[in-house]
Amino acid sequence: MAGRLATFLKDAWAKEPVLVASFTIGGLAVILPTLSPFTKYTTMINQATPYNYPVPLRDDGNMPNPQIGILA
Repeated sequence: MAGRLATFLKDAWAKEPVLVASFTIGGLAVILPTLSPFTKYTTMINQATPYNYPVPLRDDGNMPNPQIGILA
């Protein structure tokens, strides 16, 4: 099996080196990011960052005022 693969790669490199090089670079571009040490830290940062941030409510004039209930 490995011999047939080696023969195929040798023939492909002899006939179309540009295609072999482009497929090799494309394959490495898919595989290498998973092996990068930055992937671990990126995952940790993404888990620690909240998806929703708290937003203060804006008073539209209809909101109950809790101060009135305490003082009355």
